[in-house]
Amino acid sequence: MTTTSPVRPSSRPPRLHRLPDFRRLWIGDTVSQAGTAVTVLALPLVAIGPLHASPFQAGLLVTCEFLGFLLLGLPAGAWVDRMRRRRVMIVGDLGRAVLLASLPVAAWLGVLTLPQLYGVAFGLSVCTAFFDIAYQSHLPELVDEDRLVEANVALEASRTVTAAGGPGAGGALVAAVTAPVALAVDAVSYLVSALLLSRIRRPDPRPARAAGAGLREEIAEGLRFVARDRLLRALTLAATISNACGTVGASMLLVLLAGDLGMSPFLCGLVFTAEALGGFLGSLLVTRVAVRLGEGRAMIASVAVSGVLWLFAVPFFHADARYAVACLLQGLGWTAFMTFKISAVSLRQRLTPAPLLGRVNATFRFLAWGSMPLGALAGGLVGQYASVRAALWTGAVGELLAVVPLVVAVRRRRET
Repeated sequence: MTTTSPVRPSSRPPRLHRLPDFRRLWIGDTVSQAGTAVTVLALPLVAIGPLHASPFQAGLLVTCEFLGFLLLGLPAGAWVDRMRRRRVMIVGDLGRAVLLASLPVAAWLGVLTLPQLYGVAFGLSVCTAFFDIAYQSHLPELVDEDRLVEANVALEASRTVTAAGGPGAGGALVAAVTAPVALAVDAVSYLVSALLLSRIRRPDPRPARAAGAGLREEIAEGLRFVARDRLLRALTLAATISNACGTVGASMLLVLLAGDLGMSPFLCGLVFTAEALGGFLGSLLVTRVAVRLGEGRAMIASVAVSGVLWLFAVPFFHADARYAVACLLQGLGWTAFMTFKISAVSLRQRLTPAPLLGRVNATFRFLAWGSMPLGALAGGLVGQYASVRAALWTGAVGELLAVVPLVVAVRRRRET
């Protein structure tokens, strides 16, 4: 007679991709990010190419792409904390699909104009503001707290993989079917994302609202929470400086490549591909770097090293072999920067109570992303009245300052 020993349940948690709800979120986000990688290149090329935008007009387009975070970032957080977060994400996806689909239609009718491009870019920023706040607030409801870093790494890794091929494929697509038609690819990707999000089975209840709480009080509560927490305050300041200064140069990069240097859409896309590949590599190294250096020092090194590499890349942007060096340095900069980017999101999710998460995320987005339209506007002005390359130098030098709030916060943390 034989006996069978009882099967012991595995103590190891299932891999994230085996969790159906997280998998749907993951795939949906990956698909939409793949389409967005095409739009990153196609939208400004519509302005620079068929619509003959000046450097200032191109900078104004980038301003519109982020203006929603500045104008609606704070109230969006309070509204998201009152609404079903997954429903907000689905509506955001559908809104972005409709906006992008309007561009190839207008081009086909021969009525596409810069004002429409600005309006679509602003509408996309509004939808993205609501989507991203809801997205970062909904993720902790789908995975356990001790797996948030793992989940954010997985999402960021898949984003960078799709972003790696997106700009290059987008450049080829723009060359084949024109930039306005290429934007239809992104519209379809948002529809696929909305479909997958609608299939998540985890309940999406309306968050409980404190009795008598008004919108102004709820916004102020999120601002106070970030302002009073030394680490959250430092993370927000560092991201704000980095985004503002980085956008000064980024808003003029395609003006330099496609306009001044006359490079093809495919070659223009290579720098974004290099950045995405570097970001993917960096996302794989986040955990190791944080363990080796400690979370605080790892984020300081991340911001400092990436800033230096991006500064070194500026003089190599030319339409010859030097362009390969610029792409390499840009990619390595993103490899270094991913430690700060992913660690900051995970740390914010860990430090913030669930009822405040939407407003804290909104405060961060308002400051960090709201600074980007101002940076783009500054870049357009420098590009128009000084030179496009001067805008790249200005942004790269300013971005080095982003490390200062982190150094101060970590030093004070050691002293207490």
